[in-house]
Amino acid sequence: MLNAIWVGLIVIGVVVAAARGRIDAVTQASMDSAELAVKTVIGFLGAMVFWLGLAKVAEDAGLVQALARWMRPLLGRLFPGIPRDHPALGAITMNISANLLGLGSAATPFGLKAMQHLQDINPRKDTASDHMVTFLVLNTSGATLIPAFIIGLRAQYGSANPAEIMVTVLAATFASTVVGLTLDAVLRRRGKRGAA
Repeated sequence: MLNAIWVGLIVIGVVVAAARGRIDAVTQASMDSAELAVKTVIGFLGAMVFWLGLAKVAEDAGLVQALARWMRPLLGRLFPGIPRDHPALGAITMNISANLLGLGSAATPFGLKAMQHLQDINPRKDTASDHMVTFLVLNTSGATLIPAFIIGLRAQYGSANPAEIMVTVLAATFASTVVGLTLDAVLRRRGKRGAA
């Protein structure tokens, strides 16, 4: 459905531009946008490689499991049914850490790995488990301490004070995380009560 919407918007834009004699503007905008996309991706490629490499070194050195043990009290409350040393907790920990540093793109591989591990212990393979839903809420709300990606983007485009958004981002992301986890808990209890 979403693909149809995008195709419709593109077709409408091209038809309107052609009808108004501005097809050259559409072509120029397409080229400018493609160039900007490539520059943006290359600008963040170094940071992504660094953080993913650092995360792999931490995983191989056992730091991920150590961090997972340190975060166990919090993760134990959020994911009570996951065994204590299960690899899902390490992937969840790395995902949360990347999100806290504002590296959403670096968090994605850990999120995928966490979901894969959570699916391994899911008794109903055709339905998302409670743990998977809770992790999705936690990942999507993305509590952020240091919005590194946004700060880097603002610096790249010449912001006078790229870090001035830190307090706002901190408040917004922690509020969304608290609200999301609260709704997750309330709806889960309501669902269990309705099923009983």
